[in-house]
Amino acid sequence: MLSLIQHEVVEKHQWLTASEFTDIIAVSQMTPGPIGINSATYIGYTVTQSVAGSAVATFAVCAPSFIIIWLIALSYRKFRTNPYVNDAFKGLRPATVGLIAAAALLLVNKENFADFKSFLIFGIAFFLVMYVKIHPIALIVSAGIAGLFL
Repeated sequence: MLSLIQHEVVEKHQWLTASEFTDIIAVSQMTPGPIGINSATYIGYTVTQSVAGSAVATFAVCAPSFIIIWLIALSYRKFRTNPYVNDAFKGLRPATVGLIAAAALLLVNKENFADFKSFLIFGIAFFLVMYVKIHPIALIVSAGIAGLFL
């Protein structure tokens, strides 16, 4: 979802710069709730400077997913024992991992990794998440403080 939002907001309509979009993603990750909805809400407000724009953007992001999942849930009851349906869901798992990886790669750009300090913070954060198992909120706060001092 983030790659789609970035394409529409930054590349196609140029409502925001890549740097502004990255800042919105950072704030959206720190805010409770799904990142796609949080970022759409923030982008809607940033672009229109109104709560109405924020509400429309939030609704526009939520409605299609809600309708599709509702239709799938209604159909799944009927077809849950079908081997083709089960195989299709097994095929969706690796595709989901690919979409998450694509969203992460979109954030690797010149604006986010402008200098050695950015790579240093990223490397330390990656190590702490993978091997030390630091809590994500503590990591976000620590990275923000490190960014201020560096």
